[in-house]
Amino acid sequence: MVLLQISNIKIDMHQDVKDAYKKAIKIAGLHENDVLCQKILKYSIDARNKAHILKVYNIGIYVTQYNKSRKNVRIITEEKKYSYKLSGHQKMKHRPVVVGFGPAGMFAAYLLACNGFCPIIIERGATVEERACLVEKFWKSGELDPDCNVQFGEGGAGTFSDGKLNTGIKDKEHRIRFVLETFVKFGADERILYDSKPHIGTDVLKNIVTNMRKYIIEKGGEFYFNTALVDITYENNRLKQIHLSSDKIIETDICVLAIGHSARDTFEMLYKKGVIMEQKPFAIGVRVEHPQKLINQSQYGFEDNKLGAASYKLTYKTKKNRGVYSFCMCPGGYVVDSSSEANGKVVNGMSYSKRDGENANSAIVVTITPEDFSGSHPLAGMEYQKKLEAKAYQEGEGAIPLQKYTDFRKNVKTTEIGVVKPQIKGKYRMSNLNDIFPEYIIDALIEGIEYFGKKIDGFDMDDMILSAVETRTSSPVRIVRDDEFQSNIEGLIPAGEGAGYAGGITSAAIDGMKIFEFIAKKYKRILIK
Repeated sequence: MVLLQISNIKIDMHQDVKDAYKKAIKIAGLHENDVLCQKILKYSIDARNKAHILKVYNIGIYVTQYNKSRKNVRIITEEKKYSYKLSGHQKMKHRPVVVGFGPAGMFAAYLLACNGFCPIIIERGATVEERACLVEKFWKSGELDPDCNVQFGEGGAGTFSDGKLNTGIKDKEHRIRFVLETFVKFGADERILYDSKPHIGTDVLKNIVTNMRKYIIEKGGEFYFNTALVDITYENNRLKQIHLSSDKIIETDICVLAIGHSARDTFEMLYKKGVIMEQKPFAIGVRVEHPQKLINQSQYGFEDNKLGAASYKLTYKTKKNRGVYSFCMCPGGYVVDSSSEANGKVVNGMSYSKRDGENANSAIVVTITPEDFSGSHPLAGMEYQKKLEAKAYQEGEGAIPLQKYTDFRKNVKTTEIGVVKPQIKGKYRMSNLNDIFPEYIIDALIEGIEYFGKKIDGFDMDDMILSAVETRTSSPVRIVRDDEFQSNIEGLIPAGEGAGYAGGITSAAIDGMKIFEFIAKKYKRILIK
């Protein structure tokens, strides 16, 4: 059996995939009877010409044999798959521990469990089912659980997001495909396997996380929920034990630190224990809301969602050479209160799988470098974040501070909402965001938004809603690791976005996979049941 890839199949936006299949068969010079089966390999939308928007497909067709030479037709003799070797010879005295069950920890634990290493997973928050209830309670009442919220709990911060899976990393080892196939295995729509901008949605992500946890337990994994890492013990620069908030002490050779970008108390503990860290750049800004119809009109030339809710990606360099860009754009989504500490206010964006909310939202953020911090301490960026979050909390009097763009430009407090109605999960209060940010961030935001108004008609509309503060775009800290993924303490392995080695669900998952590969090459399986 031979797989043919027929590329760049363009059909009208009103046609469906059956028309793409017919066109692919014709281009390949086949008859319908020659086709054993067919599938979509890639799908995207070409909206450069608003008068003639096209759906673009790469189609895969299986045939018994094929010896023709046709343009845009490629014979795939072997579908390449992600693979790894279990070649370790060193004995692992104790079970490996994974701290944090976000994407990095999830995929490290999943592969460890699948291959007989029987990992122990430590998660400071609750199961995703209980976590969802606590988050909803927080949004309605303002009662924050500092250990289980939008940032902390099973699934990680990405669980309460749009669930975007696109990434710009290079992938010769086919890890991206493995991540997508794994999500499909545990409940995601197969569309993510071929969509050029794959997303899952927070409602579906919760089910996937639950299913992965159950599978890991079936394979010998063990979970400790509502349990934080509070200390580590090491001798001769070799990890010996981890100490938990439950007073339990676990002997281990390997501890994967997939702690996420908001585990500030854990960063502080690790620093005090001599783990080497360094400052890294990140970004800070606001969440902006527009009517989804406005974004659709600009991107597609019509207001409805017949092609799905439209998205955007924007970048700009200011006159003072500071970057401004959109981040975590959520079509048809909601702004969410993502606070994780008392007396601090943080916002993020979230979409459900249907992306059918009234507004589009995105972070518009400004690049922050170590030159903006005061001092050379590795955790100075973290303190910078905390300072702005505290100001946002004060400005909103405990709620999300919110402002119309016209008032933000004029530096006056918003007193009434305009045509854009807030789509926010959590309490909010009309405020003046100028009282939160330093002048260089305010100036960069305004300059960037005005430029974006030239790219998307209406982006800089007066009634656009801004909310603050968006600080958790990425970790402000990098836990230094060597070529074997280990920190300066042997056996202590920093992983994922929180450790400074990823930027999103897919790249964090891939980092977790790489760490499993290192363990599998070094250690024998445990095979405890």
